[in-house]
Amino acid sequence: MQSQNRFFDDIARVASGAVGAISGVRGEIEQRLRDQLERVLVGMDLVSREEFEAVKAMAAKAREEQELLQRQIAALEARLADVGKTRKARSSTQSPEGKSDRQR
Repeated sequence: MQSQNRFFDDIARVASGAVGAISGVRGEIEQRLRDQLERVLVGMDLVSREEFEAVKAMAAKAREEQELLQRQIAALEARLADVGKTRKARSSTQSPEGKSDRQR
């Protein structure tokens, strides 16, 4: 009976050692895969999430500023067109004598 228990004890120790070895191999494989993946990602010249978010915020701010400037330009162009219309209207209502006085 004791020999049978020893046999099972030995099998349990071997199995336990095999499980430990497999766990070690698994950890080593995972580490190698991580290292390889890191090398590939570095070679791809990717940016970090923080850098991406910073540039995204800068682009959004630049777009807002551009839209504001476009609205300001449109308003200035409208004012310029109104001034041009007003001058034309004034010059057409003046008498020819008034024009000649100005030209002197």
